[in-house]
Amino acid sequence: MHILKLGIASLTLLLIAAAAGAADDGTAPAAVMLAVRAAHLIDGVHDRPIDNAVVLVRGDSITAVGSNLAIPADAHVIDLGGATLLPGLIDCHVHIASDPGDYYTQLFRRSPIDVAVSAHLYAERTLQAGFTTVRNLGSPEFIDVALRNAIDRGEVAGPRILAATLPLGATGGHVDDGTGFSPYLEFHQLSGIADGVDAVRKQVRFDVKYGADVIKFMASAGVLSEEESVGAPQYSQAEMDAIVDEAHRWGRKVAAHAHGTEAIKMAIRAGVDSVEHASLIDAEGLALAKQRGTYLVMDIYNDDYILAEYTRLGYPATTIAKEKKVGLLQRQSFRTATQAGVKLAFGTDAGVYPHGTNAKQFAKETEWGLTPLQAIRTATVNAADLLGRSDRVGSVVAGHYADLVAVAGDPLADIRQLEHVQFVMKGGVVYRRDDKPLAVVQ
Repeated sequence: MHILKLGIASLTLLLIAAAAGAADDGTAPAAVMLAVRAAHLIDGVHDRPIDNAVVLVRGDSITAVGSNLAIPADAHVIDLGGATLLPGLIDCHVHIASDPGDYYTQLFRRSPIDVAVSAHLYAERTLQAGFTTVRNLGSPEFIDVALRNAIDRGEVAGPRILAATLPLGATGGHVDDGTGFSPYLEFHQLSGIADGVDAVRKQVRFDVKYGADVIKFMASAGVLSEEESVGAPQYSQAEMDAIVDEAHRWGRKVAAHAHGTEAIKMAIRAGVDSVEHASLIDAEGLALAKQRGTYLVMDIYNDDYILAEYTRLGYPATTIAKEKKVGLLQRQSFRTATQAGVKLAFGTDAGVYPHGTNAKQFAKETEWGLTPLQAIRTATVNAADLLGRSDRVGSVVAGHYADLVAVAGDPLADIRQLEHVQFVMKGGVVYRRDDKPLAVVQ
């Protein structure tokens, strides 16, 4: 399946190149014009869809968008009929190198090399599901950097990746794999464990040195680790302040993992760009987030998967108990955040549940307070703004990357349509088209 889909995308490129032909003087030919046509377009900018939409693409970028737009005679047409086009989707919180599996097997029997050789499969599943950009908030051994670079070189198929590399965390905290185990066990891998103001500044610099696009730190305890608490702060205010100051000094945005009420507010006061999970946020925290423009990235689908599957996968009973404590409260907090008008961006924690099913979260967002259009915007214009990429992704406008997805029906009437993407274009290259074997027609 994976080889076939990648092969189709590669063959599409060959057909386009052949159609373009070589210039007589031996220079590279101009990129072929593509025209993507569909009954409707939700462009990420307007409140209403554009009917009879045409998107013109040259190279990796959009050149024009409009209703009944004239199609140049030399354009290759991709006619999607009655489909609805949208911008390529964005997931602001994934773990692209991991996928759910047996707890002890993954912890003790799989090395980072095992993880690395599987990561490209998860990247392709994510792209096939319509997510053309992701923010990867933590991978062992700089695997996300290597995968990002391989995708950018065109060696493997996957979304654009903003890599966080090694998340920062306190000794004994959420990022410390040794927590709860014998002190005689040693985990031989690179680590983001850092304690104290000087150490966390050095760790930020270390991550940036080796390719981090964004910095992620653990402001609080977590669910899928063996601390006793689910939300207690694990860094001091001074440490959080130092992490954010150092990251911003190097031009990197900062994401803070925080479930607990006080840790969320500490992270916002430190100046983070987003709070991940934000499960137990209170009214003061919401007011702080709104005042400072802090995004909340709340993974409100994966509670379903964790409670259904993680006992079978061998996770400790204490972990399952923490999820039962947090899951419903997080969804209630999401509803309160929507009512408060806080900035929300789409992030699933995919890797905690299977990659390629990221879009299941849209239905939860509408169940817990958003309209379908608002939910779509969390994964398009809002997500692009959080990532600092609004100039290239998140909406279908001239000058942006030609990142497009299409579904058969109307996602404004049925948000679950986004779980069944049938067409994916990233940077002008078609990676999925279910109605035809090849992308270039006419």
